[in-house]
Amino acid sequence: MLLDTLHDLKAILFAPDNNEQVLETINHLQPYDLALLLLELEYDEQQQFIEVLPLELATEILEYLEPEVQYRLLHHATEERAMALLRTLPSDTAVDLLLAIHPRQAELLMGWLPDEYRERIDTLMTFPENTAGSLATVDYIAARESWTIEKTLAHIRKVGRKAEIISYIYVVSARGQLIDVVSLKEMILAPPQTKLSEIVSNNPIVVRADSDQEEAARLLSQYDFLAIPVIDAGNRLVGVISVDDLVDVIQAEATEDIQKLGGSEPLVESYLKTPVITLFQKRVWWLLVLFFAEAITGNIMRHYEDALTELIALSFFIPLLIDAGGNSGSQTVTTLVRALALGEIDVEDTWKAVRKEMATGLLLGAVIGGAAFIRAEFMGVTSNLGSVVGISAFFIIAWASTVAAILPMILHRLNVDPAVVSGPLITTLVDGVGILVYFNVAKLLLGI
Repeated sequence: MLLDTLHDLKAILFAPDNNEQVLETINHLQPYDLALLLLELEYDEQQQFIEVLPLELATEILEYLEPEVQYRLLHHATEERAMALLRTLPSDTAVDLLLAIHPRQAELLMGWLPDEYRERIDTLMTFPENTAGSLATVDYIAARESWTIEKTLAHIRKVGRKAEIISYIYVVSARGQLIDVVSLKEMILAPPQTKLSEIVSNNPIVVRADSDQEEAARLLSQYDFLAIPVIDAGNRLVGVISVDDLVDVIQAEATEDIQKLGGSEPLVESYLKTPVITLFQKRVWWLLVLFFAEAITGNIMRHYEDALTELIALSFFIPLLIDAGGNSGSQTVTTLVRALALGEIDVEDTWKAVRKEMATGLLLGAVIGGAAFIRAEFMGVTSNLGSVVGISAFFIIAWASTVAAILPMILHRLNVDPAVVSGPLITTLVDGVGILVYFNVAKLLLGI
C-alpha cells in the first residue's frame, strides 16, 4: 500500500496547485504511516510534502520522526511555516528536539517561541533524562477552583485544540500548586453553576518531577489513568504525562531489562541502527567478566583432580548439575527482577521473597535430585554415586534459588538496577559453588 502511494505521490508532488491531489492521495493513511512514507522520499520531496500538508497533520507526522529529521525540515522550511510547526508541536516533543540538536540550533528555534511558552519549555529541559519531568508536557488544561463548571467548559472550548489531554482538568491555586484533577465526565454530569471547589477531593495521584520514569509508568498502570500530573518539590504543577508517552517508556525499560538479563549492556539505538563496534563494546566487558569468573570453576575442578582421576564417572554429571543450577537461578532472578520492575514487591518484602524462593528451591531440588538419582542409576553407576548426584542436585538447586533471590533484592535496596544480576552472571556463580558442593558430597559419601 505504501509503495503504491509513494509512486503516486512522487508523480504529483511538484505539480502546480497540487494540494488537493496530495491530500486525496494520502487520505487513507494514518500520521504514523505518512511519517514512514516521508522517509522514503528524497530530501527535496520531503520538504515539499511537509509544506503542502495542513498544519495539524504536518505536526502529527513530525512527532513520529527523529529529532535530526525534524530539525532539517524546520530549518529548510520558510520561517513562517517553521514557526507555526514548532509552536504546534506538543511540548514534550519540542523538548526532545531542542535537547537533541546543537545548542546554537536550539537557541534559534527557542527564539521562535512565545515568551511564556519558552519559559515553560526551559523548565522541562532542566530535568535529567529518564525522569518524570523529562517526559512531561505543558499542553494541558488548567483551571481555578473558584471557577464554575460552565466557565471551565467555556475555557476548554477556547484552548482545548492546543491541549494534548482534555479528558482531565488540572485544578491549580493562584501560585500554580496542584489542588486536584477533575475528569471531563465529572464536569459534564455536574450542574453548570457548580464550582470546581465543590467536586475536588484535594487528594490527587501525582508523580514528582525528579522521580524515575518507571515510577510514573507504574502509577499510571496501577490506577488506569490516561495521564498523570507531574509536580515539583513545592507541589507546583510542572506538566502532565500521557499514557501514549509512557507506553514507549514501558517498552524501552522492558527492552533494557531483557538485554541486561541476557548479559549485555542495553542498546541506546534500535538494533538495526546500532553499529557492529557498539554491539562489540556493549557485550565484550560482560563476556570478559564472566570468562574470568568461569576460570574460578576451572581452578576448583583442578583442585579435585585426584578425585576425578580416581572415579572418572564423577565427570559425567558435572554439566548436568551446573546447568540445572544455572537454569534454576535464571528462573528466579528473572521472576524477581520483573516483579520489582512492576512494583509487585519492594525492599520491605526482601525476606518474604527470599523465604518464598528458598522454599520453592527446596521443592525443586527434591524433584531434580530424584530425577538425577534415577538418571545415574540408568547409566549403570554404583548406587553410592547415584546418591552423590541426587544429593548434590538437591543442594545446588536450593542454593541457586536462594542466592538468585537475595542478590536482586540487595541491589534494589542499594538503588542499583537489579537487572544487572543477569542470567549468565547467576549461572557463573552457581557453577563454582555447584562444583564445590558436588565434590565435597562425593568425598563424604565415597571416601575419596
